[in-house]
Amino acid sequence: MKKLLLSTALATLMSTASVATMSTSAFAAKIGVSIVNFDNNFQTLLTHGMQDRAKEKGAGIQVEDAQNDVAKQLDQVKNFIASGVDAIIVTLVDTNASKTISEEAAKAGIPLVFVNLEPSDMANLPEKQVYVGSNEVESGTLEAFEICKMLRAKGKSAGATAYIVMGSLVHQAALQRTKDVEQVFATDMCNFIKVTDKQSSEWSRDNAQNLMTNWLTAGGAPDAVIANNDESAIGAILALKANGVDMKNVVVGGIDATQDGLQAMKGGDLAVTVFQNAKGQGGGGVDAALALAKGEKVDRVVYVPFELVTPANAADYLNKN
Repeated sequence: MKKLLLSTALATLMSTASVATMSTSAFAAKIGVSIVNFDNNFQTLLTHGMQDRAKEKGAGIQVEDAQNDVAKQLDQVKNFIASGVDAIIVTLVDTNASKTISEEAAKAGIPLVFVNLEPSDMANLPEKQVYVGSNEVESGTLEAFEICKMLRAKGKSAGATAYIVMGSLVHQAALQRTKDVEQVFATDMCNFIKVTDKQSSEWSRDNAQNLMTNWLTAGGAPDAVIANNDESAIGAILALKANGVDMKNVVVGGIDATQDGLQAMKGGDLAVTVFQNAKGQGGGGVDAALALAKGEKVDRVVYVPFELVTPANAADYLNKN
């Protein structure tokens, strides 16, 4: 696993360096943006990052809410094309819908940037199409390995139980993060942790709270809860506390390092999260869109690194997103 993390970190470092090579000179382009869902905390942070960068660069930006609807998102992309935007940015409702969106943009000759959620066929994107986001192999790996270490520190080196709260099953991020966790828990160091169940919360705090309540009703409290995002981790925490579970006995992890997540960590409820740089991804997406619109070359994949966050360094992240 050390080799995996090292190679991932090196690849991330090299890919991240490409962000700095993009031209950042002012370019009065118009960018159309389709966001998964404005109600999603992290997607809102991404939107703000895009808007701030577009304002900084003097570019026009039109942001639409796809409301978790694949058909609506495709219509938004078609409308952007019809209105003559210079570039399009999409955070995908469904990873598998990326091919159709990609084809529409390619046919119109308009640059397309996928942000945050990877397209299904990232390695074969057409010309003038790129992905800007983070390498999901890092996210769940960092989270799970830290939880493993925390459980060992608590003396639970045998027979530990865990639940995995997944994000949306149509998102590559949720599938990869869950796979990361399972791979870490299969290693010699961490195979004392047994996953009792894993289910989707659709990235939702309320859904995660209901899911955790159902698990507690069916059985006892777990030793760990590994959530694919902070909102789901918070939902699980609310259910655990509502059912009288002492949070000192459960290690809960999330991903994103949102402000709500960091407050939960400050309160002693969230043990670990992984910082996903929404401003970096959103701003990087706009930089890529502007560069492509000017005919400049942009790396097919631009990674923005994940960073492990624990109570020891949480204060450093309070104002980062």
